[in-house]
Amino acid sequence: MNDRSQQRRPATFRLDDPGVVVTEADETGRLSRGTIQITPEPDPMALPVPIEAARPVRRGFPWGTLFWSGLAGLTLLGTGLSVVHLIEDLFARSETLGFVGVAFAFVTALALAVVIGREAFGLARLTTIEKLHQRAAAVLANDDRKESRVIVQDLLKIAHQNPQLARARATLESHAGEIIDGADMIRLAERELMSPLDAEARRLVSSAAQKVSIVTAVSPRAAIDVLFVFVAALRLIRQLAYLYGGRPGALGMIRLLRHVIAHLAITGGMAASDSLVQQMLGHGIAAKLSQRLGEGVLNGLLTARLGLAAIDVTRPLPFAALPPPKLSDLATDLLRKKDDEE
Repeated sequence: MNDRSQQRRPATFRLDDPGVVVTEADETGRLSRGTIQITPEPDPMALPVPIEAARPVRRGFPWGTLFWSGLAGLTLLGTGLSVVHLIEDLFARSETLGFVGVAFAFVTALALAVVIGREAFGLARLTTIEKLHQRAAAVLANDDRKESRVIVQDLLKIAHQNPQLARARATLESHAGEIIDGADMIRLAERELMSPLDAEARRLVSSAAQKVSIVTAVSPRAAIDVLFVFVAALRLIRQLAYLYGGRPGALGMIRLLRHVIAHLAITGGMAASDSLVQQMLGHGIAAKLSQRLGEGVLNGLLTARLGLAAIDVTRPLPFAALPPPKLSDLATDLLRKKDDEE
């Protein structure tokens, strides 16, 4: 008997047939004649999710924290004693001056308390958005339905303060009960709530890049270029943070700037920007632009790359259902603006 006659002929069967046996891939054994063996393939969603390695915990006494805490305490005590002595001297000179000093001290203390409260609220809001981003990324990996519902509710609380998302919130709430999978719920929330915000974020980044490009092209001093680029970058990061629901203060801006720079360092954004500029200028565009205009285009592209990193940092949801904005698109808009100006 040849090999062709030993091959099994195609046949049809039903899954509820008694002769159909479902076995695991690692099971071995000989089945009886006429039995059909089915080995299910592993479900990708059931595969183990890779877990990032935990960062090493620093052990030891926190001398740095103790130093700054002690220094801050001494500064507050010294300032308080100076104010008390000043008010006592004012009362010694005149009762009216003493009451005026007390009023000024009260107003200063009240303003300081409000500023500290705003900074604390801004830092807490940024922390909430960062954790929301991490939780959404985890749900996209493990498809946790219950956690996705909680994330959507937290996201709706943040989006409730934006009147432009009223229709998007209503659409998301109406379709939330129809979604079963947790990952699909996160994608639906991203499409409904993040789509208009992403369009506005792209407009803000493109506008900031164009302004930086124009100003640095006509500026006569390099110091003015550096100062303007720095101010424009801070303003752009603040606008993007407010757009996506953050309310950063002075400390929050320092934290955001640090995260954006770290994001650029991790993703290699500056190197990508340099290669893109070299490719674009190498295709005949350098011959059309003067030296100052070329520097302006470069500064604009670097500002755009910084804006894209700020979007990744301030966005409460990772990019899953929507494509992330690309530097090449913003560079095309920037060069088109340059051509229109010429």
